[in-house]
Amino acid sequence: MNRMKDIENLGIDLLELDNLISKTEKKKSIEELIAPYLAHWRWIVLSVVLALILGLIYLRYAEKIYMVNSSIILKHQRDARLRGGNAVFSSMDLMGTVSNVDNEIEVIRSKSLIRGAVNMLDLHTSYIVKGRIKSNDLYKGSSVQVTMEQEDLDKLKSPLTLTVVPNKDQSVSITHSINNQEKTTKINHLPALFSTSAGVLTVSFRSETKPSYGVPIEVIIRNPNSVVPRYRSNLSVTPTSKTTSVLNLRLNTGEPAKGIDFINTLVNVYNQDAIADKNREALNTKDFIDERIAIIDRELGDAERKVEYYKRSQGLTDLQSDVQLSLQRGSQYEQKLVDVSTQINLVEYLDNYVREAGNKNKLVPSNVGINDPTLTATINEYNKQILERERLLRTNTETNPVIQKYDVQIEALREAIGTSIASVKQGLLIAKRDAQNQVNYYKGQTGMAPTQERQFTEIAREQQIKSSLFLMLLQKREENALALSASANSAKVLDEASVTGPIKPKRIQVLMAALILGLLVPILVVFLKDLLHFKISSRHDVEKLTKLPILGEIPQSETGAIAVHENENKESDEAFRMLRTNLLFALGKDKSVVIVTSTEPKEGKTFVSLNTALSLAMLKKKVLLIGLDLRLPKLHEYLDIDDSRGMSQFLSGYESDILEIIQPSKIMSNLHVIPSGKVPPNPSELIAREVFDEGIEVLRKNYDYIVIDSAPVSLVTDTVVASRVADATVYVCRANVSHKNNLRFANELSEKKMLPNMTLAINDVVNYSLGYGYGYGRNAKYGYGYKKARKKKNKIDIASLINEKMENMKKGKK
Repeated sequence: MNRMKDIENLGIDLLELDNLISKTEKKKSIEELIAPYLAHWRWIVLSVVLALILGLIYLRYAEKIYMVNSSIILKHQRDARLRGGNAVFSSMDLMGTVSNVDNEIEVIRSKSLIRGAVNMLDLHTSYIVKGRIKSNDLYKGSSVQVTMEQEDLDKLKSPLTLTVVPNKDQSVSITHSINNQEKTTKINHLPALFSTSAGVLTVSFRSETKPSYGVPIEVIIRNPNSVVPRYRSNLSVTPTSKTTSVLNLRLNTGEPAKGIDFINTLVNVYNQDAIADKNREALNTKDFIDERIAIIDRELGDAERKVEYYKRSQGLTDLQSDVQLSLQRGSQYEQKLVDVSTQINLVEYLDNYVREAGNKNKLVPSNVGINDPTLTATINEYNKQILERERLLRTNTETNPVIQKYDVQIEALREAIGTSIASVKQGLLIAKRDAQNQVNYYKGQTGMAPTQERQFTEIAREQQIKSSLFLMLLQKREENALALSASANSAKVLDEASVTGPIKPKRIQVLMAALILGLLVPILVVFLKDLLHFKISSRHDVEKLTKLPILGEIPQSETGAIAVHENENKESDEAFRMLRTNLLFALGKDKSVVIVTSTEPKEGKTFVSLNTALSLAMLKKKVLLIGLDLRLPKLHEYLDIDDSRGMSQFLSGYESDILEIIQPSKIMSNLHVIPSGKVPPNPSELIAREVFDEGIEVLRKNYDYIVIDSAPVSLVTDTVVASRVADATVYVCRANVSHKNNLRFANELSEKKMLPNMTLAINDVVNYSLGYGYGYGRNAKYGYGYKKARKKKNKIDIASLINEKMENMKKGKK
């Protein structure tokens, strides 16, 4: 049985036919894709026009956003290479720490600095003149100025709104709300005080602005803290590169004049804040030095009075000279002893200051004359961390992880300072002990010297220590005062604030967005309408969900279970001829067993099985239709035949010869039927028996085609088990009944190769359009344009042509 050869003998160039129909189907696929949208083209055009009109209206009345630009350079006041050593004050740089660009960016964007700029410019107060559609903020163009005390501003919980109307007689009428009732008050002379529930306002005229008499000005006063976030969110501060300290300041605003003033004022506030920060360390050092000078001054007076008293009491006027040589050598060590003692005193003073609990998180004086570079460097780093912590606290709380990190670092540095002080003191004590030993040695050389000389030397030494320390502190106080008076700005303005724009809204972008939106809205509506339809309704739906070849579409049957009749050309006849033709391609050479199944019941698999078998029988072939739905058999009802003997009896062993249970179909003489028989308790086990395979082999030898009506595949495993004997599978889905998930399930079966040579048949199509697709090893589709009530004369009925030629050839051979 070489059916492929039969088809080739029709004289049709299949390659040429394949190319022609593929091109037609490709064009048809594109048309099907856009057809749902083209059907609503009027709504799409209307939507686009309306969207463009709305876009133009938006461009006309939307607030225009401008960009205000400025650039500054951060001046690094300190050279880190000068830190440490003996040049303590010069390296300390009381002007402030080296600027860290990232930190300075956060400082500039901090709420406290922005709040300062808002308060300086009164940006918390708006002067609005309402137009027909949009309102205008007068800013400095307002002829009336309303101010409120800072204390009252900070207490505002909601905006305070007034309506001020300047009059020609230089008076103003003020309307405001009291207890939800509007009250108008006339003020004859300005400036004047005006009381409200939120506080006292000062109302005055701006001398530089000409008033617009009779024009209401809406004055809105807000809490500065509620204005700060708006400016902060629109402000960006970015470095020009990673290697420079030049910053670009940009502010997006709908009011260019306000933006320019805000940027310039913000830079000024930043400089003032930076200067105040830099001076704090110097002021703290000044207080420490002044305190120490007062103490040393008292101690030095006491030492000088002791010297005076000793000389007077001992009657001394000059030192003896008989031990001059020893005294000269010993004097060097005594001087060293004086220096070391001075350092010890300084270290002790500093140690007491650091240990005092009240000085925690306060700046530590870093230049008090201690000649230890390590200690000085540690104090400098500690002061730097203290300043950074205080600066970050302006924009954060103490619970912030960054602040807590600084707290840990500061505590570690404080402990390091204590350790360094102890280490320095220990070293100084050793040096003092060595110097004292040398002094004692040379004193031994002067054992014959008068006791008065020794006593006087001890008293004078104390006086010299206090005097040296006093002079050093006086010098440091002058140096500190010089540094304090020489404070300079931290930021230098490179480019004054200027306006660019408007940057928003952009006309092209708005119109393009309107165009796209006008297209997308109706398209999306149509798409969602299609998407929310969960059942298949047409071939197009099926093709979108699966790549399985489609044998054909079967229209709604108006003639009951039997939809195929000889010598008739109804839609159902043509549909099953198309399905039959494509099935021949799918089966290929020497293949004859077709199993018909579906995902679930009521999709029409028995209907398709019966009429497919009838269509094959019309080729004058010997065809057998087997009812293998052993759980819910319907085939015997369709054909009105006896179901007492069937497949279940044969598989159970009650019938030994499968040929004995074959019955005539009562429709065509060459179509025979094996009903399913009585419903058994174990259908899957019966079908899995070898007797089933043996029976099918017997039937293959006796029939040209075998069509098996099997059970739904999603409910039971019967079909999968029985598919081992099949050469092809016809998977039936039903329009407006089968869910789209059914086809996804079919895809899984195909991917896992659980059913052989799977093809699809679409049953019960409402808007029937005859076409066919053959995809044995590929996914090509064919169609020849048969449509209900719209059949065109110039279309070629390919399936009918092939069938007709095959029948004529058979008759000719006979």
